[in-house]
Amino acid sequence: MRRRHPHLYGLGEAEPWETLKARERESGADDVARRPSLLRDLPRGLDPLARAHRIQERVSTIGFDWEDARGAFAKVAEELEEVREALEGEPSPALEEELGDLLFAVVNLTRLAGAHALTALQRANRKFTRRFEALEALAAERGVVLGEASLEELDQLWDEVKRSELA
Repeated sequence: MRRRHPHLYGLGEAEPWETLKARERESGADDVARRPSLLRDLPRGLDPLARAHRIQERVSTIGFDWEDARGAFAKVAEELEEVREALEGEPSPALEEELGDLLFAVVNLTRLAGAHALTALQRANRKFTRRFEALEALAAERGVVLGEASLEELDQLWDEVKRSELA
């Protein structure tokens, strides 16, 4: 407890968890013989976004990482192209695999850009919900029935809501 939380005992500053774990791995304090993989002791209950982030943090401690977000951005573009190719073919398990690879790459890009994918997605969900609720209100005000409106009409309302946020 003291080794991992020296700040609680007045023995030093608080450090990021992954930094402490990396130091333990280097010193052998976590008994490398019992845990041959950097990834083995990740908590099983992590949601997939948080798990992807933690996996990428872990492997970065041994240098298995992009130098900056530009490398991760290029990987996202590569994975997006693979998804496009999979969409053009017959439906198959390969599409789901490619979509998973794309999501993993986006989590890495998000991490290297200095954010956390879970936090960024939560904010995007809140923003979308706020905008969609404004779209619903605008549609009701104008007598537009949502289930009967065309995608073009809905897009016009959406764009109007977005413009109103910028004003």
